[in-house]
Amino acid sequence: MYQFNVRVYGLLVNDQNQVLISDEQEYGMQFTKFPGGGLEFGEGLIDGLKREFVEECNVEVDVISHFYTTDFFVKSAFNDSQIISVYYLVKNLSPLNLMFKNVRFDFDGEGEILQSFRWIGLDKLSEEDVTFPTDKYVVKLLINNL
Repeated sequence: MYQFNVRVYGLLVNDQNQVLISDEQEYGMQFTKFPGGGLEFGEGLIDGLKREFVEECNVEVDVISHFYTTDFFVKSAFNDSQIISVYYLVKNLSPLNLMFKNVRFDFDGEGEILQSFRWIGLDKLSEEDVTFPTDKYVVKLLINNL
């Protein structure tokens, strides 16, 4: 029996019409995605998304609306599970206190797990800016809908 892996992500667009993306290094791979991650057992989607933003970005967010839920098969890049990703438009409830980078994978420090953040203008955003299939599809939707 195959496992399902439920993921939840936030699309945070600032006043300059830029979306926040996360460059990460983990499991011996480098990848770029939207902020968010895996749902923990016993957690709802909204609570999981809010927890992920506190953990990753040290900021509380308000969920504005549902944006997209995976509607095609996606196998995990890390194991044999099937990925189901849910995306929400979010807004930060306080200013983001992060060091924003301009270059992909510009990490501070060393270690197994690294993360950095960048803003990309919606007018410049392309599928090549993200790594995973569902994120690439969401980029297409963002470009066409925002």
